[in-house]
Amino acid sequence: MPQDTQETTLFETATPAGILTIALMQTNFWVGDMAGNVRKMRALTQDAKVRGADIVIFPELSLIGYPPEDLLLRPTLSERVKEALADLAKIEGIVIILGYPHVDQHGTFNSVAILHDGVQKGFYHKQCLSNYGVFDELRYFKEGRNQVLFDFKGATIGLLVCEDLWQDAPIKALKDAGADLVITLNSSPFEIGKHARRKALLHRQASTHNLPIIYINTAGAQDDIVFDGGSLIAQPTGEIAHEGGRFVNQLIMAKFDVATRTFDTQAKAPLELSRESEMYQALVVGLRDYVNRSGFKGVLLGLSGGIDSALTLCVAVDALGADKVYAVMMPYEYTSPISLEDAEAQAKRLNVSYAVCPIHDAVAGLRATLSPLIGGVASGAGDTTEENLQARARGVVLMALSNKFGHMVISTGNKSENAVGYATLYGDMVGGFNVLKDVYKTDVYRLADYRNRLEDTPVIPTRVITRPPSAELRPDQTDQDSLPDYDVLDAILRLYIDEDLGYKAICAAGFEPSLVEKVLSMTDKAEHKRRQGAIGTKITQKSFGRDRRYPLVNGWAIKGYEL
Repeated sequence: MPQDTQETTLFETATPAGILTIALMQTNFWVGDMAGNVRKMRALTQDAKVRGADIVIFPELSLIGYPPEDLLLRPTLSERVKEALADLAKIEGIVIILGYPHVDQHGTFNSVAILHDGVQKGFYHKQCLSNYGVFDELRYFKEGRNQVLFDFKGATIGLLVCEDLWQDAPIKALKDAGADLVITLNSSPFEIGKHARRKALLHRQASTHNLPIIYINTAGAQDDIVFDGGSLIAQPTGEIAHEGGRFVNQLIMAKFDVATRTFDTQAKAPLELSRESEMYQALVVGLRDYVNRSGFKGVLLGLSGGIDSALTLCVAVDALGADKVYAVMMPYEYTSPISLEDAEAQAKRLNVSYAVCPIHDAVAGLRATLSPLIGGVASGAGDTTEENLQARARGVVLMALSNKFGHMVISTGNKSENAVGYATLYGDMVGGFNVLKDVYKTDVYRLADYRNRLEDTPVIPTRVITRPPSAELRPDQTDQDSLPDYDVLDAILRLYIDEDLGYKAICAAGFEPSLVEKVLSMTDKAEHKRRQGAIGTKITQKSFGRDRRYPLVNGWAIKGYEL
């Protein structure tokens, strides 16, 4: 049970003090599949033993997977957890440290178990619960109040979980209690630039308290969240001794000298990823894990000849392999010959299954059906109803193919379009996953250029990147007929969405007031569309969905009291 006092757990061991060999299991566990997760942990622990590890460490809540959300409210949770821990505790000859949900008469806690030679020797409850952005821990967990240390082979080891390390009090308390080493279990989601902030945090906390720190992170994806690994071990000086690869499963073996309280150093650190590289890898991992764990045979998308669908196709092929990706071009009278040529060229270059399905008859049929109802209402090129009929006809084709063959439709809209509602409900928004949901249009161009630079022969035709973007729903249409230039639009959207600034502050940043009002108004009015759209991988500081939850109907003023 939680205590206000410090707890120390002692191990009896015949192994002489001196060097601790520690294995960090940077990997991903399937949410809810505790039996499968236990089997995986047993296999990985046995492998660590063979490699000479004294301690093996698994990430935060690895027993149940992260984030478990309302699975934590299931009435059989406690029973399943006890059975799983009892099974793992049977492994002898190695200390196992893992994250799990602890349930007792005081509530449910985000906890760490210490298992050794058949029994659970101790536990630690996370003290600083995360309750912002994608995190919702106050809905499920009680706060821990105790510092926990355990002694093993001459080292006094303290435990923390994720957010605990971002606050100063928990690690200071461990230092004051005599810790020689701090182990932090994490399931830290990816967002652009976050890994650099983690490294800066470890350097600050380790050097401030003169404590070595192990930071183990999850790798893989769950729903719309990607975990990028990058586990770290910091010396007491703050220097990084070991660093795990990004977006990969990895076993990291490290040796800790108890006398000097320092680690050996890895022979070669992983390459530092560029902004575009980490974004692209996050998109690949996010789609891969969602499709594979959902049990779909493959994915299907509408390939328009534009840059969004072109980039989406690349991500899909890199995530799943060309044999599991199916592309359909659905031309209409406004589709340019260039779009047909470029779509076919890219499909051939990536070796994916490709088909052309014109929608002229489908649109004509819808018009004929609607004619008795709207025949007297003026329509034609440029009419929203006419444009949406095209998009919805394409949506019907894609969903019919999905139903028939079992492939999941992936939508191709980007964050800029989703923000201002430049998309058609039940049309180009159909699908089970939106690969570019959290990617601004300006970043779409950067990622397309990045992907092309990875190979001698571009995978996206150059013309797709250089020609003006267009939905091709009316003659000579471009996106900028309805939207500001994307450089300007994205700059405003980043301030409004990611930075949470209001009308006055955005105008003060140098943007024309009427344009700011237009963009913010479009964004607010499109909330109902976003609520009905597919999930997609989070890569920015504030994505649509878990991060940003606004009421559909509200009277909040864009101007006036906004600061």
